[in-house]
Amino acid sequence: MAGSAPGTPGTPSVLRAMNDRAALDLLVAHGPLTRTRIGELTGLSKPTTSQILGRLEAAGLVRTTGSQTGRPGPNATLYEIAPAAAHVAALSADPTGITAVVADITGAERGRCRIEAHAVAEDVRHRTAQLVAEAVDGALRGAGLGHDDLAATVIGTPGAIDPRSGALRYAPHLPGWHSRTLSAELAEVLGTPVSIENDVNLAAIAEQYEGAAQDHDDFVLAYVDEGVGAAIVLGGVLLRGATGGAGEIGYMPLPGAPLARGGTGAYARDDAGGGFQSLIAAPAVRHLAGGEKDLAVALADGPVRDEVARRLATGLAAVVAVVDPELVVLSGQVAQAGGDALRARVEEELTGLALPRPLLRTSELDGDPILTGALRTALTQARDTVFDTSGA
Repeated sequence: MAGSAPGTPGTPSVLRAMNDRAALDLLVAHGPLTRTRIGELTGLSKPTTSQILGRLEAAGLVRTTGSQTGRPGPNATLYEIAPAAAHVAALSADPTGITAVVADITGAERGRCRIEAHAVAEDVRHRTAQLVAEAVDGALRGAGLGHDDLAATVIGTPGAIDPRSGALRYAPHLPGWHSRTLSAELAEVLGTPVSIENDVNLAAIAEQYEGAAQDHDDFVLAYVDEGVGAAIVLGGVLLRGATGGAGEIGYMPLPGAPLARGGTGAYARDDAGGGFQSLIAAPAVRHLAGGEKDLAVALADGPVRDEVARRLATGLAAVVAVVDPELVVLSGQVAQAGGDALRARVEEELTGLALPRPLLRTSELDGDPILTGALRTALTQARDTVFDTSGA
């Protein structure tokens, strides 16, 4: 009888790789663990667990980090993920510039750099690649690393990459980002594969991993900032849509808002001020408050807060009626500035507008949720490659 082909499910090499990955995932999730604890969590025998840790240590994926004390008997050696096994870059792009973070495979930040758009060439054709390269190079310098050390790079940007064409849609305010070969151009500049992801989708991933949506598989993230967008997660999976545009609720037509028409092609939206975002984005809130620049001050005014809540609830009701999520998370400058007072008023308004009754929470993540989501995504990509020992 012929033997199984290499890599066939059930063969020793595949089983070893599965056991290796199980141990690595436990160390990622729990931090340093003893051999005994890894065996308990995986259900593997002590000899098998020892073999796994020996392989992973030899491969540079795991290292020892002291010993566990305070228990009867000999001290037990602790094992952890080797931080230097791989590094990733996460970036957040906006109309004024780009921020880059470099982290090791454990997720610990090693370097950070912010580059303003005016600091690079004015030639739009080259500006995007130069902007990204300058930001990544600055973060790598801070980490004492080079391009060859990167296993994955993820960039969060307004708009969405059309999976059919590769072009960036729904982001007319980012000149230079609309090349159909942008991912390939950036990969060439950085010397590493590059993924471009919608910024609000990344914010939702951040909420999924360490924010308000950790305990929910079906939720909507409403990002209310200088622009407005949403991310829809169903069954724990992001809904992207046929052209990558699922959740672009900023363009959604609503009573009282000018229609977001305009544009001269499938990828152009010149009238970016129309639709839902013209009623609820930060500029609209400032206008309601008589030009007050501080959003927190603007939303502290009762009538302004009530009107913003009414408008926000009207838009959310349309989304809730279609998606019926367990949870709606409010994020972005407007949501943060309004805080729980705004959330409570939106909840009151939504109760009268939508039949489903989702929970409503305000994001409490520290820092930039887009960068956090980009980092999480980059780490997932890198670990899927670096932690795969099937070819060893």
